[in-house]
Amino acid sequence: MQVLYGLDVSLGTDLQSAPNPQEAIELFWKNFEAPEKVKAFSSVLLEGTWNNREKIDALIGSCAENWSIDRMSKVDRSILRMAVYELLHCQEIPPKVAINEAIELGKLFGSENSGAFINGVLDALYAKLYAKDANS
Repeated sequence: MQVLYGLDVSLGTDLQSAPNPQEAIELFWKNFEAPEKVKAFSSVLLEGTWNNREKIDALIGSCAENWSIDRMSKVDRSILRMAVYELLHCQEIPPKVAINEAIELGKLFGSENSGAFINGVLDALYAKLYAKDANS
């Protein structure tokens, strides 16, 4: 989440100057220790989230009543992006686990309302995704 936040902060209005997620990940791991398995998974998660953010942002926006993606705090937006990527692309992570982890990250890193906000958006997205599956 911290790397995604850093990428979001460094993203300028010029898309040509978009930050490189791999460089950000390498910089992060120069300063922190973790097992190689954790580093590998986090790289997949971070690069996947960052490289799919337009699609992810559209999904978040469709479930965030009265909130545009640009109005959200960068912390909440980073957490939501990562959780949505997990819901869409990480079948080994149960959806409820991804949602609960996102809520806890919101409580830890966000404002006093972040946990509830993240919960509301992800619950709406979860219902939307599974209603779509049920209707197929």
